[in-house]
Amino acid sequence: MLPTACPLLPPSWNVPQKFRDRLGEKPGRQRAMVAEGHLLLVLHAPPTADHDVREGRLYWRSPEGQWKPGAMRHGEPPVGELLDEYDRAIDSLQQSMTTAGDSRAYFNILNRLTPLMRAIRNVHRVLQDAREAIPNDRQIILLRDRAYSLARAAELLYDDAKHGLDFEMARREEEQSASAHRMAVSAHRLNVLVAFFFPVATVAGILGMNLKHGLEDADKSSGPWPLLSVLAIGLTTGALLALFVTRKPRV
Repeated sequence: MLPTACPLLPPSWNVPQKFRDRLGEKPGRQRAMVAEGHLLLVLHAPPTADHDVREGRLYWRSPEGQWKPGAMRHGEPPVGELLDEYDRAIDSLQQSMTTAGDSRAYFNILNRLTPLMRAIRNVHRVLQDAREAIPNDRQIILLRDRAYSLARAAELLYDDAKHGLDFEMARREEEQSASAHRMAVSAHRLNVLVAFFFPVATVAGILGMNLKHGLEDADKSSGPWPLLSVLAIGLTTGALLALFVTRKPRV
């Protein structure tokens, strides 16, 4: 009797029909299934930044201890190659951490690391379930321990990225607070200057204080130089006032 078709399991795999019945068209959550001495691991490839769809990886262990699909390296279960992919993904994020210098970089790392950390935790949980179902297979024990190490490395990297993001946010808030304080001090100084000169300007505007100062005659004989001199004095005074208003307050 031919096994019922299952799009996820190759027809050549001689697995219990129970496995095919429990699998749908998509892998679903990561889990371990055991029946009649057979072990089927439903795992996910490391999530990437360009898509949210999880790529399923299925691994079957026969009662004789043979794994399918076969591994590229002799003597190692194929699950080890999946853990290699997780290891490379974590190493890539660790390299990104060394060059991260602002909050956006830390946020991007956390955005990529969060699903990766969740996935490797589930891989470790599945391998622990497989270890309990088949307690005498040392390869499964080694795979479980390696998955735990990767999950721990991902957690430590997440903590480092979170602390880096918190530090950058605190530094940015401190800079904004210092800038706001300087603006408040500058506004206060401007208000003091306005209050000081406002009565004089008001009286001059009301009384029309057009005093004879002699520059009218000098302007006729010397051309624009008196006007330019007054303009230069005004600009110099304005620059000095600007330095006074914008200087940093004493701590």
